[in-house]
Amino acid sequence: MSEAVPVLDKRAVRLAFDRAAATYDGAAVLQREVRGRMLERLDYVKIEPTALLDAGCGTGEALPLLRARYPGARAVAFDLALAMLTRTQARAPRWQQWLGRAPGAVCGDLEALPFRDEAFGLVWSNLALQWCNAPDKVFADVRRALAPGGLFVFSTFGPDTLKELRAAFAAADGRPHVNRFIDMHDLGDLLVHAGFANPVMDMEILTVTYEDVMAVMRDLKAIGAHNVNAGRPAGLSGRRMLAAVRDGYERFRRDGRLPATFEVVYGHAWKPEPRLSPTGRPVIDIKKR
Repeated sequence: MSEAVPVLDKRAVRLAFDRAAATYDGAAVLQREVRGRMLERLDYVKIEPTALLDAGCGTGEALPLLRARYPGARAVAFDLALAMLTRTQARAPRWQQWLGRAPGAVCGDLEALPFRDEAFGLVWSNLALQWCNAPDKVFADVRRALAPGGLFVFSTFGPDTLKELRAAFAAADGRPHVNRFIDMHDLGDLLVHAGFANPVMDMEILTVTYEDVMAVMRDLKAIGAHNVNAGRPAGLSGRRMLAAVRDGYERFRRDGRLPATFEVVYGHAWKPEPRLSPTGRPVIDIKKR
């Protein structure tokens, strides 16, 4: 990779999203926008999965849309935060809950998927990968859980995400206050290394504007996007620190508003079908050590 990625405290990640479950939907404007753009990308893909996984489902807003698109597929919601899954299950219509047709819900870590091999025809993940320490492990496990010919489609954040807030904190004390994110090209390389076929990566910059820096922080807190680097400063930032961050962020003000930049990375790739010999038997590559 082009840059070392700080280790994330997964316990802190889980706690942050558990606490944010009640406020998430009201602040997840960007997540909904990205979700819509991911769904548009599926318009150009022909798949008929018998089972699909929403990996890092949050409060489950994508699941009704995915189930409407693939009505014959069994849907499973998966998230690190139990409170998010509780919200997801509550979102299902009452009749689905009464008939046992609400999406299945499994609490766990994307870096250790607790599913059998070849369980899903589609794995969907909207803005969850950035909360993982080892995307290579995630990719390898997603490939294992996909059926041959299955599709993995995801979004995550790239390095320019929250660059203004990062710069403001860096000017204040130089310590890590904003999570760092992986470059799109590195993610594409990891997909290939994990054994995916025909990976497609693209990126776009989305900008949300705010009245002041505290509004930026409030929105991040409401969706659970805290600083969860293992080396993050302990305790709350004091008034002097916040004043320094506020002053540092002001240099980015344009037309009376403060921008918050998000570099959104999109990717999709296929689990290849097994290669067959002329006799119809699987071809197994044997490599010399």
